[in-house]
Amino acid sequence: MDKRMLRRTIVAARRSMSETGRRAGAAAVRESLMDRPWVQMAGLVACYWSTGEEPQTHGLVFALWKHGATVILPVLRADHDLDWAVYDGPDSLEPGPYGIMQPVDVRRGVDAIRTAALVIVPALAVDAKTGVRLGRGGGSYDRALARVGPNVPTVALLHDGELIEGVPTESHDQRVRYAAMPSGIIALR
Repeated sequence: MDKRMLRRTIVAARRSMSETGRRAGAAAVRESLMDRPWVQMAGLVACYWSTGEEPQTHGLVFALWKHGATVILPVLRADHDLDWAVYDGPDSLEPGPYGIMQPVDVRRGVDAIRTAALVIVPALAVDAKTGVRLGRGGGSYDRALARVGPNVPTVALLHDGELIEGVPTESHDQRVRYAAMPSGIIALR
């Protein structure tokens, strides 16, 4: 199956999920992640503010922030690369491109992600054997992940059933080290 068809299939499955199931899944992922020492000790966390049918991150971002982490969220640039700005509570966000909420704080630059101790990214699917993530197709997170050091935990948030074998891969596709789903966190490499 090519990337476009796989994206359509996963998005359709996500749309069929109940809101109750999504909320329960988000709570399970949040609790599982917050129990990990490498999450608890991360002083600077790069995450994203979920939208639509993505695994919900609003509670996770808030929990990380309340735990004392500095959380940076992406700000989409005109060239589709990701700038980063600090999350300072729910009132620190405003609608950005495509209606995605982003911080109003000073932009830290595309390289701000290099200093993160933990990076949490969206994905439609992750290959269970290689850790390659399938994104929406814009390449924004692949560029951001390419800037992350090799020892930094990188986590893709998924719904159950989205850790699969056979994600189509191109040379620019980046791998993640973990897949976090309601059913658990899986180390990939």
